[in-house]
Amino acid sequence: MYGAGALLMMAIGIEVLATAFLPRAQGFTNPLWSVLVLSGYGLSIWLLAIVVRSMPISVAYAVWSGLGTALVAAAGYFFLGEPMNWIKAVSLAMIVAGVVGLNLAGA
Repeated sequence: MYGAGALLMMAIGIEVLATAFLPRAQGFTNPLWSVLVLSGYGLSIWLLAIVVRSMPISVAYAVWSGLGTALVAAAGYFFLGEPMNWIKAVSLAMIVAGVVGLNLAGA
């Protein structure tokens, strides 16, 4: 189970990185960045498929999508100049709380 958790974290990190590169792909008109984005998404999904062999899909996908969403929002704020207000911050905190709750329920 620890190996699956590590692979899941790797899948999330790759997906977040690929999503952060998405603006550079310029609507998939920039070939290099487009290949990086699509390769990142493909690798992330492949890792997720490996993870669900030993972890319930409900937990794995919720963690993958929830933490991915929260981390992409954080990357947008810290690295891409996107605004952050209190509603967005509270909403992201609720996503993280939900992921933690799912992990506790799945354990």
